[in-house]
Amino acid sequence: MWNYKTPGIPDEHFERAEKVPITKEEVRTIQLSKARLKPGQIVYDIGCGSGSISVEAGIQIESTGKVLAIDYDENAVELTKKNLKKFNLSNVSVLFGNAKEKISDLEIADVIFIGGTGGDTSDIVKLSENKLKTGGRIVIGIILIETLYSVLQILDTLKFDSIDITQVTISKSRKTTTGTMMLARNPVTIISATKV
Repeated sequence: MWNYKTPGIPDEHFERAEKVPITKEEVRTIQLSKARLKPGQIVYDIGCGSGSISVEAGIQIESTGKVLAIDYDENAVELTKKNLKKFNLSNVSVLFGNAKEKISDLEIADVIFIGGTGGDTSDIVKLSENKLKTGGRIVIGIILIETLYSVLQILDTLKFDSIDITQVTISKSRKTTTGTMMLARNPVTIISATKV
């Protein structure tokens, strides 16, 4: 399906559902680069939505690694499973439930992605500290200013270093009857950090 090692699978290759979010291609590529993935790693994708991060991470960590994708929306879980099947990935396990309840049962991770969490991002960041190996990476995608503020406060008090904040605003081309125009997408702030 996707015969490249480079991240950035075009969004149109993924199965989609109306109320299930997807991390857009360009933002996803930046998040993956901030994670510094390697073969054999254990990765969480919390708030997996359509599973686009899970798919791309699964490709990057190869068959020796494992992705644990979690979402509390049954539609997201089913959509992630469809996308995993479409991309023929067997190194990703999809878990239905609240990440705050599930995370304590998971094995220790090398990388944790945190996406759509229904307002629980700060709590999940706190819980993630204990589930991340020393030297492990956390990558958080944020769209709300309030969430950004609360996550930065939490990271300041926890054992994280090399905190990087990158805000991404992407415009994509769209053909019209008279030519091509650029359409802006909502900005996304990506916070990445290393556990010390």
